[in-house]
Amino acid sequence: MKKRYLLSGVGAVGAGVAGFVLKDKDNRDKLKTSVKNTTSKIKNMNKESTLDDAGVPDQVENKEPSQLENSKMVSEGSQFGVNYYNEVKEEEKSTT
Repeated sequence: MKKRYLLSGVGAVGAGVAGFVLKDKDNRDKLKTSVKNTTSKIKNMNKESTLDDAGVPDQVENKEPSQLENSKMVSEGSQFGVNYYNEVKEEEKSTT
């Protein structure tokens, strides 16, 4: 029971500190900007590596089970991943 009160107290103090720090508009804007930048970097990092792996499934360095399965499907004649990769790259070229 004491743990519950302790955690509630810590949560209340944390909320108070966060409220005090974020009451200034400049601090809120800085926090929003940094969160947006970080999330977009993470999304783009994961998207690019997955897309590049789909475009050249038999030439990737990592040998994860999903990549080995993708390579196997391409060797059997599936071109879905390669076609998707080519379409996305063509779209990027046309927009820039």
